[in-house]
Amino acid sequence: MQSTNTVDPGEVAKFEAMAAEWWDATGKFKPLHMMNPCRLDYITDQIAAEFNRDLTAPGAFEGLRLLDIGCGGGLLSEPMARLGATVVGADAAPTNIEVARIHAARSGLEIDYRNTTAEALAADGEQFDVVLNMEVIEHVSDPAAYLRACHDLLKPGGLMITSTINRNPKSFMVAIVGAEQIMRWLPRGTHEWKKFITPDELFDLIRGAGLNPVDRKGFVFNPLTWEWKVSDRDLSVNYVTASVRPGE
Repeated sequence: MQSTNTVDPGEVAKFEAMAAEWWDATGKFKPLHMMNPCRLDYITDQIAAEFNRDLTAPGAFEGLRLLDIGCGGGLLSEPMARLGATVVGADAAPTNIEVARIHAARSGLEIDYRNTTAEALAADGEQFDVVLNMEVIEHVSDPAAYLRACHDLLKPGGLMITSTINRNPKSFMVAIVGAEQIMRWLPRGTHEWKKFITPDELFDLIRGAGLNPVDRKGFVFNPLTWEWKVSDRDLSVNYVTASVRPGE
């Protein structure tokens, strides 16, 4: 299989520059730390439903092979490993992988972190029960080609969770003006509004890649409680989707 690289070198450089702060809950990745409980609730619920797992049981995800694309410092890879999944964390930024490996070792977790891309893994014939594709698609150069690689990475019947940011005036004010310029949660230029993708566009891209969308929800920040929650209706800024590769 030919490997088509959709990695945007400029986007990789942005996150390389912040790599040392991945596990600083008050640093440049504070927004992800704040959102992580909400993301994990959605991810674990979807995996449990798709594979008939009991989240209250020890090692609930044992026997599942999971890929965390754009894993960064391992904020999602580590909880998945603790739930018993066999985890591969992939990131195009080598410094992110070094940070992730060090933190996993300190935490006593066995996670296979690799400085690679989705396309390279697909070209090598790797396949997984679950692919986590969280806050990545708005940073790649060719979303359609990237999602085709994600399709190939899933076993038949496999589940992909994809989160990103909607493209509309509200998301510009919240994600660009608010998060980067006013609150300074992220360095200026972390996101490009024109790369944001609407939920309908993402569903079309997912279908075009050969996957079946099965769910979509919003991630909504409450400034009064300073917490994120999953919303059935509000997909106006941050949102997440679940899709399945048809069985063969």
